Amino acid sequence: MDDGRGGCRTGRIDRVALKDTKETEDTKDIVGGMRNASRPRVCLVFFVSFVASVSLAPSANAQPTDVIGLRAQGMGGAFTAVADDATASWWNPAGMAGGAYFNALIEVGTQREPPSDRSASGDLRNAGRADTRSFAVAFPALGLSYYRLQVSEIQPRTSTGTTSGVRQEGGATEVRLRTLVLNQFGASVGQSLGSHLVIASTVKLLNAGAVSAVQSAGTASLDAAKDLDPSGETKASLDVGAMAVLGRVRIGVMVRNLNELEFGSGVDAFRLTREARAGVAMSSGTRGVIGTATLALDADLTTTATVLGDERRVAAGGEAWTPGRTIGGRFGVGVNTIGSRRTSISGGVSVAVKKGIYADAELTGGTDEGRRGWGAGLRVTF
Repeated sequence: MDDGRGGCRTGRIDRVALKDTKETEDTKDIVGGMRNASRPRVCLVFFVSFVASVSLAPSANAQPTDVIGLRAQGMGGAFTAVADDATASWWNPAGMAGGAYFNALIEVGTQREPPSDRSASGDLRNAGRADTRSFAVAFPALGLSYYRLQVSEIQPRTSTGTTSGVRQEGGATEVRLRTLVLNQFGASVGQSLGSHLVIASTVKLLNAGAVSAVQSAGTASLDAAKDLDPSGETKASLDVGAMAVLGRVRIGVMVRNLNELEFGSGVDAFRLTREARAGVAMSSGTRGVIGTATLALDADLTTTATVLGDERRVAAGGEAWTPGRTIGGRFGVGVNTIGSRRTSISGGVSVAVKKGIYADAELTGGTDEGRRGWGAGLRVTF
């Protein structure tokens, strides 16, 4: 929600989908959030998560797209046709044509499910935590960004393959730890085609890797999983976005990962898959600039396989500012339209610390356990 106009810019991170490599008769191990087959509790579906018993075997899984951008998350993920701040590098770089002349932000976020990796009785249980760090800066015709995503997971392993939490048993019970780290550097440029259409692309350089280990229950924890240090591979990819402006209506389309990438091997393998998303927004602003009141709607154009099953989401949200743009508030709802009807409910707020400098925060809850979390950041816009 930035006043002024700017160019198309910045890079973005995408959906992490796990590569299906093998499956045993007794157990399926899914790299990314943790969910037991007989207990439909998802510990994290945020970038990647896994299920384990005695042996590991990764299956197809995916990372939701709505993990970056406090304003976007506060609007439930309805941001493809808004995308007027520096996080357009993730959502739709073509949207920056309706943004500010200069925009920079630093954001952090954390999602954790459940709140503790041990139950009240001291039993170790499935747990996962995802951490995001973002820095992006946007100029009229160029954007630069850096995103770091890390997911840490812990999964008790017993010889019987039970799905409940396990006691330490003198430290003899094995526990599987895993961490995945993805770093992305992106640069975006765009081109106006007439007065109503902008096309933009993001070239991104990704360094990513995953690693797993086994420890005794006595020493295992999410912090220990987070301390694992995976070796990464560096590869390049491309995103393309478009934004059409018709008066106060904006229509956006984003295609991520035109060339799909694979990282790692064996149980630590995962891939970035091609995905498409579209959105429409109506705002009180003129000439394509987002104004003091905005309503938006997003919909996935592709289906994604996740640990909860196939997912195709629809999101709706809104944003409003007080006169003088000193305080902004937003709300949003996201729903999976196929398979399990998981719903996320979110809200956010922005407060002007001084003119052009905003403190942002968002909180997400609902029945979609993989999206529960919070974020905070600082944004500068002129």
